[in-house]
Amino acid sequence: MSVFLELGDDDKIYSGVNFFVIKDRFPVSPGHVLIISNEQKKDFFELNEEERNELPLMIQVAKNLIERDHKPDGYNIGMNCGETAGQTVFHFHCHIIPRYKGDMENPRGGVRHCVSGKGNY
Repeated sequence: MSVFLELGDDDKIYSGVNFFVIKDRFPVSPGHVLIISNEQKKDFFELNEEERNELPLMIQVAKNLIERDHKPDGYNIGMNCGETAGQTVFHFHCHIIPRYKGDMENPRGGVRHCVSGKGNY
Protein backbone atom coordinates (compact mmCIF):
# COMPACT_ATOMS: atom_id res chain seq x y z
CA MET A 1 0.00 0.00 0.00
CA SER A 2 1.23 3.47 -0.85
CA VAL A 3 2.29 5.84 1.92
CA PHE A 4 0.30 8.52 0.09
CA LEU A 5 -2.94 6.59 0.62
CA GLU A 6 -2.35 6.82 4.37
CA LEU A 7 -2.53 10.64 4.29
CA GLY A 8 -5.54 12.29 5.86
CA ASP A 9 -7.54 15.22 4.60
CA ASP A 10 -5.64 17.47 7.01
CA ASP A 11 -2.45 16.78 5.04
CA LYS A 12 -4.01 17.95 1.77
CA ILE A 13 -3.73 21.62 0.88
CA TYR A 14 -5.85 21.19 -2.27
CA SER A 15 -7.95 18.45 -3.84
CA GLY A 16 -8.89 18.22 -7.51
CA VAL A 17 -10.84 15.57 -9.38
CA ASN A 18 -7.96 13.10 -9.84
CA PHE A 19 -5.16 14.58 -7.72
CA PHE A 20 -4.42 16.25 -4.42
CA VAL A 21 -1.59 18.53 -3.31
CA ILE A 22 0.49 18.26 -0.15
CA LYS A 23 3.53 20.05 1.23
CA ASP A 24 6.57 17.83 0.70
CA ARG A 25 7.65 16.34 4.03
CA PHE A 26 11.31 16.57 2.97
CA PRO A 27 11.35 19.86 0.99
CA VAL A 28 14.39 20.77 -1.04
CA SER A 29 13.33 24.42 -0.96
CA PRO A 30 10.72 26.54 0.84
CA GLY A 31 7.29 25.85 -0.65
CA HIS A 32 8.10 22.47 -2.27
CA VAL A 33 4.83 20.60 -2.91
CA LEU A 34 3.72 17.30 -4.42
CA ILE A 35 0.79 16.63 -6.73
CA ILE A 36 -0.38 13.07 -6.05
CA SER A 37 -2.88 10.91 -7.92
CA ASN A 38 -5.99 9.92 -5.96
CA GLU A 39 -5.72 6.40 -7.35
CA GLN A 40 -2.45 4.54 -7.04
CA LYS A 41 -0.80 4.65 -10.45
CA LYS A 42 2.87 3.69 -10.61
CA ASP A 43 4.05 6.76 -12.52
CA PHE A 44 3.14 9.35 -15.17
CA PHE A 45 2.94 6.70 -17.88
CA GLU A 46 0.12 4.88 -16.05
CA LEU A 47 -2.10 7.96 -15.87
CA ASN A 48 -5.21 7.80 -18.03
CA GLU A 49 -6.20 10.52 -20.50
CA GLU A 50 -8.46 12.33 -18.02
CA GLU A 51 -5.66 12.43 -15.45
CA ARG A 52 -3.08 13.59 -18.01
CA ASN A 53 -5.46 16.39 -19.05
CA GLU A 54 -5.98 17.56 -15.46
CA LEU A 55 -2.30 17.53 -14.52
CA PRO A 56 -1.34 20.88 -16.15
CA LEU A 57 -4.22 22.52 -14.29
CA MET A 58 -2.97 21.04 -11.03
CA ILE A 59 0.54 22.32 -11.74
CA GLN A 60 -0.89 25.84 -12.05
CA VAL A 61 -2.88 25.37 -8.83
CA ALA A 62 0.28 24.20 -7.06
CA LYS A 63 2.19 27.25 -8.32
CA ASN A 64 -0.57 29.54 -7.03
CA LEU A 65 -0.55 27.80 -3.64
CA ILE A 66 3.22 28.22 -3.36
CA GLU A 67 3.02 31.89 -4.26
CA ARG A 68 0.57 32.62 -1.44
CA ASP A 69 3.47 32.27 1.02
CA HIS A 70 6.65 32.41 -1.07
CA LYS A 71 8.16 34.50 -3.85
CA PRO A 72 10.24 32.07 -5.94
CA ASP A 73 12.28 33.21 -8.92
CA GLY A 74 11.71 29.98 -10.87
CA TYR A 75 10.50 26.39 -10.66
CA ASN A 76 11.58 22.84 -11.35
CA ILE A 77 8.72 20.47 -12.16
CA GLY A 78 9.71 16.84 -11.91
CA MET A 79 8.49 13.27 -12.00
CA ASN A 80 10.68 10.22 -11.38
CA CYS A 81 9.41 7.29 -13.45
CA GLY A 82 10.98 3.99 -12.46
CA GLU A 83 13.60 2.89 -9.96
CA THR A 84 16.47 3.70 -12.34
CA ALA A 85 15.17 7.27 -12.56
CA GLY A 86 15.26 7.57 -8.78
CA GLN A 87 11.62 6.78 -7.99
CA THR A 88 11.25 5.42 -4.46
CA VAL A 89 7.49 5.75 -3.92
CA PHE A 90 5.66 3.92 -6.68
CA HIS A 91 2.55 6.05 -6.62
CA PHE A 92 2.39 8.92 -9.12
CA HIS A 93 3.57 12.20 -7.72
CA CYS A 94 4.87 15.33 -9.37
CA HIS A 95 7.31 17.61 -7.55
CA ILE A 96 6.78 21.36 -7.85
CA ILE A 97 10.02 22.80 -6.53
CA PRO A 98 10.30 26.57 -6.14
CA ARG A 99 13.74 27.93 -6.97
CA TYR A 100 15.33 31.06 -5.55
CA LYS A 101 18.20 33.18 -6.81
CA GLY A 102 21.33 31.99 -5.03
CA ASP A 103 19.90 28.67 -3.83
CA MET A 104 22.76 26.94 -5.64
CA GLU A 105 25.99 28.21 -7.13
CA ASN A 106 25.23 27.47 -10.80
CA PRO A 107 21.70 26.31 -11.65
CA ARG A 108 22.39 26.23 -15.40
CA GLY A 109 21.13 22.97 -16.86
CA GLY A 110 18.55 22.37 -14.10
CA VAL A 111 17.10 18.87 -14.37
CA ARG A 112 19.79 17.90 -16.89
CA HIS A 113 22.03 17.30 -13.86
CA CYS A 114 20.06 14.23 -12.76
CA VAL A 115 22.81 12.14 -14.43
CA SER A 116 26.10 13.07 -12.82
CA GLY A 117 28.48 14.92 -15.11
CA LYS A 118 26.07 15.05 -18.06
CA GLY A 119 24.25 18.34 -17.41
CA ASN A 120 26.86 20.76 -18.73
CA TYR A 121 26.47 22.02 -22.27
